[in-house]
Order: sequence, then C-alpha cells, then structure tokens
Amino acid sequence: MTLLTLFSAPKPFTNPHIAMIQRNAIRSWTLLPDVEVILLGEEEGLAEAAAELGVRHFSNVKRNDSGTPLISSMFQLARENSQSEFLCIINADILLMPDFVEAAKQAGKLKDKFVLLSQRWDYDIASPLEFGQGWQSRLGESVRKQNQLHRPMGSDFFLFPKKCYQDIPDFIIGRAGWDNWMICKARQENWPVIDCTPSVMIVHQNHDYSHLPGGRPHYDHPDTNENIRLAGGRAATRYTILDSTHCLADGKLARPKTTLPRFERRLELFLRKYFSFIPERKIENMSKLENWQKRFQKIFGNKK
Repeated sequence: MTLLTLFSAPKPFTNPHIAMIQRNAIRSWTLLPDVEVILLGEEEGLAEAAAELGVRHFSNVKRNDSGTPLISSMFQLARENSQSEFLCIINADILLMPDFVEAAKQAGKLKDKFVLLSQRWDYDIASPLEFGQGWQSRLGESVRKQNQLHRPMGSDFFLFPKKCYQDIPDFIIGRAGWDNWMICKARQENWPVIDCTPSVMIVHQNHDYSHLPGGRPHYDHPDTNENIRLAGGRAATRYTILDSTHCLADGKLARPKTTLPRFERRLELFLRKYFSFIPERKIENMSKLENWQKRFQKIFGNKK
C-alpha cells in the first residue's frame, strides 16, 4: 500500500507543447517515493502516454454534455482504485519533487483531517526535462532564477486524507470555481487548510489556452458559471490560499502571519457573515483598506 495516490485528467496529447509538459509532469510524479499515479479520461493520446510512463489509466470517467470530465467522477474513481492513505487531485502540468511527499507525511502526523495546498512557481519551459541524477537541484535553481511565484489566487493540487471530501458536486475540470470551493468546504467542516508553500516547490509549466474556445482563460468559459452555481454562489468561489488556517514550515504547523491581503480577506469574511444583506461587490470594496484610505483622504485631505 502506497502513502499517496495522485490522480489527474490530462488534456489531449495532440498539442506538442502540452504533450511535452504533461509528460514532464507525470514523469516527475512517477519518480516520487511511496506514490502511485492514476490518469483519468479518454483524451487523445492519453492511453498511450499512460502506458509509456507506466501509470494506471481509467477511461470511464463521467463527463458533461461538452465531453469534459466531472470532478465528482474523478474523485470516485480515485477512491475506488486506490489503497493509499492520502489522495491528491493535481493538474497535469505540475512538476513535483520529493519535498512534496515529505510535506504530506508531516501533515498526516499532525492532523487527522486536513487539506494541503500551496502557491506554485510558474516556469517557462520549451523542451523535455532530463531526469538524470540531480535533476531536482537543477530544476530548482532554474525556477528560482525565473522568480515567478504565483499569487495565492490559484490552486493546482489538493492533498487530503481519503476520509475527506466524500460529497463532491459535479464540477467541471479545467474551469474556475471548483478549486475555491475545495477551500471553502474545508473551512466549513473545520478541517485545517494547510499552506505548505514554505516547505515545497510546486512548479507549474506555463502554457497558453489554445485548448479552450477562443484561446481565452477558463475564467471566461460558460462552464465556469455552472461550477459557480454548483458551489452555491460566488461567495464560495472566492476562497484562496489566503484563507489557509495553518502554515507548514520546518515540519511544524503555525498560524499564518498576518499580512495586508490576509487581513483584508478576514475582514471580507466577517462582513459577509454578519452583513449578508449587503451586495457582494460592495462588501469586496468595503474590505479593501485602500478604499477606506481614499475616503478618509477625500474627507480630511484638504483640512488644515
């Protein structure tokens, strides 16, 4: 029995750059200790890539009317076909290194129920990775030189004990909203939301959005509106890594340091809880300290 099962629904392997970064990512997963990999879907080239990389593949994932996999079905298939203690849904363009497994072990020792997430490092890459000796060090050095730590607004993986997330709505993979709901759900259930950014390097290989209509990001896709509806409204899809309850660093859990973005987010949640009759957009504006500063300057700025 392995410690961790990674599961993902890759894009078709028809675009050369997408195919390359997906092979890079999946190959990095197969090199992790005590980990198994499950790929889900019927996308073109997926079965061949799974066989090539030596990972498990299940094609019978349920889809929406447009043929895009449903996250509820992905969770079900992963749960039914894994004996691991932990599950992790992950995007197929994310490179992982052994520090990822260590973070999972540390979180599991500290908490019974939790969700583990982190910020990612964005990385421009144009050729297949060489996975020879020392590849992790070389990659880490190259990533740090590009210095593109992504804002805490997107989540590319969620790692959790198998007992968590038993009731996933029929979210559509690859569209916005569902990842925010994952954090919202954990907060509602009082599970620790653990940001492991200080402990791991999660590397996102940059790509375009040519696989989506008009080449536009998934925020503009009609399926995103369906995800928002299934989440219960926009309030549930505004949760980000800023809403983490703990930070994992040096094998220890601590409360995240209070920063201006975190403070504003807490203020926003407070206003939403106790002033739910106020429109969402107005609450967002009220929670921004910059807006209050402008108001005070407008009122008192010209007074001597």
